[in-house]
Amino acid sequence: QVQLVESGGGLVQAGGSLRLSCAASGTIFRLDLMGWYRQAPGKQRELVATITRQGSTNYADSVKGRFTLSRDNAKNTVYLQMNSLKSEDTAVYYCNCNAITTRPGGSYNYWGQGTQVTVSE
Repeated sequence: QVQLVESGGGLVQAGGSLRLSCAASGTIFRLDLMGWYRQAPGKQRELVATITRQGSTNYADSVKGRFTLSRDNAKNTVYLQMNSLKSEDTAVYYCNCNAITTRPGGSYNYWGQGTQVTVSE
């Protein structure tokens, strides 16, 4: 089993910045694709960004040029640097990963509990 713990959420003014972290723990052989999703009030969960083990990133159009996703494989941690924040970025942000827990095992998907990001305008 893999546990994902998010941190770094909070309240920030429009135009400000926040840095989210997600640390994976538990029985882990290898973490593969990792990323962040978000869910705003009254809306469905949407993809924010993903990153491969090799560092290749993919961003939603709404955050391109403002958000930067990175990872530290040695620490089993992924980071989301959020700049030029807007009120529309207000949401609960969820960490997600695909992981192999045993050497001959398959890949499974895991979710964190979520962290609140609120942007005031």
